[in-house]
Amino acid sequence: METQVEISHKKPEKPRTGILATTVQGFKDELENTYKIDISKVSQACEILPQNYNFEIWKTLYRICLSKSKYEGEKKYKVALQFPEGLLLYSTLIADLITKYCASEEDDIEVLIMGDVTYGACCIDDLGARALGADFMVHYAHSCLVPINEMAIKDILYVFVTIGINLEHFVNTIVHNLSDHKSSDIYLLGTIQFTNSLFMCKKKLLEEGFESIIIPQTKPRSSGEVLGCTAPIIPESESKEMIAIFLADGRFHIESTMIQNDHIDHFYQYDPYSRNFTVEKYDTEKMHKIRYEEIERAKSAKTLGIILGTLGRQGNTGLLENFRSICKEQGIKSFILLLSEITPQKLAKFKSVDAWVQISCPRLSVDWGLQYDKPLLNTYEGYVLLDQIKWQSTYPMDFYSDRAGEWGVYYKINKMREEKKAMRKKKKVKIGYEN
Repeated sequence: METQVEISHKKPEKPRTGILATTVQGFKDELENTYKIDISKVSQACEILPQNYNFEIWKTLYRICLSKSKYEGEKKYKVALQFPEGLLLYSTLIADLITKYCASEEDDIEVLIMGDVTYGACCIDDLGARALGADFMVHYAHSCLVPINEMAIKDILYVFVTIGINLEHFVNTIVHNLSDHKSSDIYLLGTIQFTNSLFMCKKKLLEEGFESIIIPQTKPRSSGEVLGCTAPIIPESESKEMIAIFLADGRFHIESTMIQNDHIDHFYQYDPYSRNFTVEKYDTEKMHKIRYEEIERAKSAKTLGIILGTLGRQGNTGLLENFRSICKEQGIKSFILLLSEITPQKLAKFKSVDAWVQISCPRLSVDWGLQYDKPLLNTYEGYVLLDQIKWQSTYPMDFYSDRAGEWGVYYKINKMREEKKAMRKKKKVKIGYEN
């Protein structure tokens, strides 16, 4: 009797190595099936957190479990959590969730809460986390400014903490106040926590008869996202009225938009917490005058202090080297000072310094520069001082933008990319054939 052998051509299953889940349900399935976590208990524990704040607990637990499953160290697996000050009150709750549900029976995980001041995404302290021996880091409430492949820790997760708002009230407020401006170009912007709401608002406003609702973008930031030092450029319109509506609380971020786009006819801000809708103004002419005078005052400096910010990733060594080499070429005496917090009291101790250039936060000079005894210039102003660029009619708010000039964080990286691209084009060989 002839035996028939069935041959299967099915490929063998690959080991579980990469990120397999990308949705909330996918995270839950992986946590329950692969890591044997009781999903119902996690859901119950999450109820204590504010329901309109998305801390992405499922994604966080999954990513930590996945990373921990590959860990081969002998010590406890360490997770570092970094929060801005406004979210620190939830830090212990999230740390408890991670400790309870990501640990095995051997109690093999330790969660560290980093309590130092965090002003923005530029303050991500991966270097501090590495010094503490962290294997995984979660940074909350900011977008990714520093490429993850440049981080000191291999596994890093950014959680934007998107915040749900009363969308109906936001839309109705705009409709009520701007019903006579439906033919205008209306731009929607905000901080990273509210960018999802901007897109939902856009859809609703178009349904209400508004003709032109635009969510601008400055790459590589998300559409509608504004930082205190980086805002989208909104092109001027000769035919249409221009209106910008900013969704966030506080003045810091909207001021960045107003400085970069002082040609816009009207600025409004909707505070999602107080639900106030306010008219906002900024005296860009006065700011230009003050900052230009500070540059002029610094031109007589014989000794220039170059400050490298050490708060998280605020400093940029590429910019530091540029300023050092320019000073050397021009015969200007300079020295480097490393500071995490740049205060008037600290700088006043350096009597021999005539002017400062700080590679930290551009807005530090713009907003508080006059509080310092000596001129405190940011990188854009520093390049103007050293005759590397001309003073611009529009003060640039593009520090973390691809469009920034020499004063921006990404300028050197983008220039290197362009050079590599040009080299690849030159290396292309055309092959011809004779008939």
